[in-house]
Amino acid sequence: VSATRTAIVAYAKQFLGNPYVYGGTSLTNGADCSGFTMSVMAHFGVSLPHSSAAQANCGKSIKSSQMRPGDLVFYSGSGGGINHVALYIGNGQVVHASSKRTGIKISSWNYRSPSKIVNVLGD
Repeated sequence: VSATRTAIVAYAKQFLGNPYVYGGTSLTNGADCSGFTMSVMAHFGVSLPHSSAAQANCGKSIKSSQMRPGDLVFYSGSGGGINHVALYIGNGQVVHASSKRTGIKISSWNYRSPSKIVNVLGD
């Protein structure tokens, strides 16, 4: 795993326990799922839109067998549209701004059925 990917994971994990705020982009005061991934990636010079569905169209779509720390994992709602994004951190886990109740936390990468996995780092 590249130094950049390792650094992204370390950076993202320091915000564990911080609040989920709908529409938020602050890693300390609160972010929603796409605000979290957008702000983490911005720290490393990767520009992403503030919408999980829009982020799913960035970068290159990959299979789960190709997934590396720093890749984005997307989940769909009952209607089929993408409604959540998480950051893969390795060992079968993701970090994400989950919900108002739980805030930013670590979950198993397939706690919901992932609908798309994307490499936005271009490596």
